[in-house]
Amino acid sequence: MDVKILSARSGKEVAVLSNLSSSSTIGDVKDAFYRKNSKYYPERQSYKTEPKGKSLKGDVTLSSLNITHGDTLYFKDLGPQVGWTTVFLTEYSGPLFVYLLFYLRPSLIYGAEAASQPRNYVVNLAVGCWVLHYGKRLLETVFIHRFSNATMPIMNIFKNSSYYWGFAAFIAYFMNHPLYTPPTLGNGQVYFGLFLFVLSEYGNFCIHVALRDLRPPGTKERRIPFPTSNPMTQMFRFVSCPNYTYETVAWIAFAIMTQCLPVLLFCLAGFGQMAIWAGGKHRNYKKEFKDYPRSRKTIIPFLL
Repeated sequence: MDVKILSARSGKEVAVLSNLSSSSTIGDVKDAFYRKNSKYYPERQSYKTEPKGKSLKGDVTLSSLNITHGDTLYFKDLGPQVGWTTVFLTEYSGPLFVYLLFYLRPSLIYGAEAASQPRNYVVNLAVGCWVLHYGKRLLETVFIHRFSNATMPIMNIFKNSSYYWGFAAFIAYFMNHPLYTPPTLGNGQVYFGLFLFVLSEYGNFCIHVALRDLRPPGTKERRIPFPTSNPMTQMFRFVSCPNYTYETVAWIAFAIMTQCLPVLLFCLAGFGQMAIWAGGKHRNYKKEFKDYPRSRKTIIPFLL
């Protein structure tokens, strides 16, 4: 059967796809459109049943959409795409490089005299925590994460990188400044923050492993996450996205340990974005799984 493809933006006809059947999927439609116009590779295409409707998943069949011979689908160009792994590696390697530049070459930032100034031990602990966090993220990107979507819009790599790289420079400038002063409450505050940071980083890693194990390699299968034998995953009893919960606590701990205002601002900005992501995932869980635990919150146990 033939299916007309119209532009979701202008409403103009952009193609007529032939040799489709009622059992063809949106993925098949993307492949057929790509054969007609190689500029629009499948990851760049999005289809809807109406101009302002919801994008259709690749495994949805035409018969389930009641699409028959001569009917219409609306096409949207998602723009140039880039792989998620590439995006994450770029996002996370930047803060590592930027922070270490301030730490290892203070004379380039603060002047020649800065290289001879003694460092407070908190500065050394902070760089260790920073390397641990972003080093962990890089390793998780390569060895742990399994992405449901292969690509994302290429402009996101610039938007996300500017956020991570910019905050890294902002924090690194004050943390490695020759005039940096340690926390008011002394060693107790520092080592409490350090302990909480390391514990939260470990919890975040455990959640990522648990989420990875829910999705068999090479699939887009989704399941309800539940606690495993690892005690750090018990957070799943209370929130839908405990990886964001642990991430937030980690940066609160880093702010306690360093008593650095830019860290707190980074924590607040990050929490705001993660709360939005968590809310979306929480709603999707409840919509997709009828037996999803209703007592769970999104990111803060019992509250949010």
